Amino acid sequence: MSCDDCFKSVSHTGTPTGRTETIAGVATYVAEPTGATATGQKKILLYFSDVFSPFYINSQLIQDWFASNGYTVLGLDYFFGDRLETRMKQPDFVRETWRDKVTAQARECTPKWVEAVRQRYGTTGVKYFAVGYCFGAPYVFALANDPTFNLAAGAIAHPSNICDSETKQLKADVIENCVAPMAFGCADTDAAFPVEARRQAEDILVKNKAHYYFQIFSGVSHGFGTRGDPADDAQRFAKEECARGFLHWFNRFAA
Repeated sequence: MSCDDCFKSVSHTGTPTGRTETIAGVATYVAEPTGATATGQKKILLYFSDVFSPFYINSQLIQDWFASNGYTVLGLDYFFGDRLETRMKQPDFVRETWRDKVTAQARECTPKWVEAVRQRYGTTGVKYFAVGYCFGAPYVFALANDPTFNLAAGAIAHPSNICDSETKQLKADVIENCVAPMAFGCADTDAAFPVEARRQAEDILVKNKAHYYFQIFSGVSHGFGTRGDPADDAQRFAKEECARGFLHWFNRFAA
């Protein structure tokens, strides 16, 4: 289930410092730590973007920020260059058709890309983390639910496509089988992850005695974590605090 807010954004300003590489045939935004932050155990953060792609300026700046805090960040372009920014300007653009196409692409390419990343960086002396915004949330859960992947910790902000569009209930087994510690960044107004689903998720995590962490922000709606208006105090605070919370969450399990 998605919502209108999935396709709204305020572009941020800044200069990206990452680069583009191809991994498993998929263009990937790569942001690496430098200086003192590059020392110690290798920490790989898999970045699963919202529908605006990891090459959207807002996503690039967030990935760069995580890198500046010691994480090697990899954001795959499961849209294969079919940028929503460009598409939305076309008069014949049909949002649902585009989303169905890119969802199928993402489901096919993401497992191969993840495996290629693991082959590249290995499993000795390295820890893997994952963060997903909106469209990217299901791919974090796929790793968090896989005991063989050994995800150190995951985080999602304003997730989409994890609830039934009619019942607004969580889809079966999205969280029930979660074995990795999970953080949630939530808006108090979110049609894609409504209050009912959020409370259902918490009930499951409590029942399973899971490691979890919830942030719930008032005065913001779906998309705040990457696409909020920095000129709005509530939206700017929620975006920045969500990222800080995720970083602290990852650091907790990075040792």
